[in-house]
Amino acid sequence: MPHHGNDEEQEREEPVSFQDKRRIDPETGKVREQPGQAAAGGAAEAGGAAEGDALSQAEQILNEAGGDSADASDEGVTGAQDPDYADVSAREEELRNDLLRIQAEFVNYKRRVERDRDVAKENAVQSVLTAMLPVLDDVDAARAAGDLTDGPFAAIAAKLDTVLTGFGLQRHDQEALAGQPFDPAHHEAVIRQPHEEVPEEHIVQVFRNGYVRGERVLRAAQVMVSAGEG
Repeated sequence: MPHHGNDEEQEREEPVSFQDKRRIDPETGKVREQPGQAAAGGAAEAGGAAEGDALSQAEQILNEAGGDSADASDEGVTGAQDPDYADVSAREEELRNDLLRIQAEFVNYKRRVERDRDVAKENAVQSVLTAMLPVLDDVDAARAAGDLTDGPFAAIAAKLDTVLTGFGLQRHDQEALAGQPFDPAHHEAVIRQPHEEVPEEHIVQVFRNGYVRGERVLRAAQVMVSAGEG
């Protein structure tokens, strides 16, 4: 019996094909071009073309930018005429003005702080010296009574005078004011009477010492003022 099944299977089988991979063509004797080499060459040519296009585009952009700059220079177009540049310049000018104003405010603030510090220091010194005036009156009374001619208390009184003088305190006593013109801004006239030796409106005697510091009078000296020859 014939085997029809095997014949049908043979008919369904695909024909067998062979690929000649020999590098030398037996008919022409030349080296055949490999498929991979052709693809690589095509890719290289495509890449070179793409690279050339990119370089060409970049060069064209640079040339156009240079041409625009040259045209702008030739036409006399300045940055101030460019709206965008004008906006930037205006903003920079505004910021510079703000900086100058802040610097001026800081300088004024620093000066004001220093002035206030000096005023506070002066007021503190004035307050301390004013509080010391009764103590100085007692020292002057002891000195007038002869209790401070010698000894430790005399040394303490001398040191106290030196310290207060270092703070600018000046004493208006009999030695300093006798025979000096009367100044109502610094002296307090307790009595006025004729005097043969002291000219009119001059100080004859000091009843209570006065104290000044600079231009400020801490306490006016109480004095007798001459009314001239009677």
